[in-house]
Amino acid sequence: MATAEKVPMLAEGHRTLTDELKRLKGERPAIVEAIEEARAHGDLSENAEYHAAKERQGQVEATIADLEDRLSRAMVIDPTTLSGDKVVFGATVTLIDEDEKTVKYQLVGQTEADARVGRISYNSPLGRALIGRHKGEDVEVSTPSGDRYYAIKKIEFI
Repeated sequence: MATAEKVPMLAEGHRTLTDELKRLKGERPAIVEAIEEARAHGDLSENAEYHAAKERQGQVEATIADLEDRLSRAMVIDPTTLSGDKVVFGATVTLIDEDEKTVKYQLVGQTEADARVGRISYNSPLGRALIGRHKGEDVEVSTPSGDRYYAIKKIEFI
């Protein structure tokens, strides 16, 4: 059973999910056609094409249901409309790690997260540690590779 909890995301993430939903719904007629074609080949119990098409149909329908659920609970947030001096969803945070290396992350939704491009989930260990913190504060994060320490240098809403 799905929860009624809101799913925060940026407009870009919402657009990506909407595009994926549209693409999958567009795949439906081709899958139905593949099932009908495979059914025409006779005995369904030994028909690999039929079973493959039915399996694909199940995967697509499950993904469509998941996307529709997430989109129905979406809370689209535009970081440029936010302000303040504490870290919240959508904020871009510049950190200095224990090696004096500067790193910059934007807190985004789970489906939008990609650490390689500086986007981390607000649910990640670092994301959870940053939420509610202010500029100048130190943050300790427990990771599988050990504890990491960061200092919050700047908070932006871009």
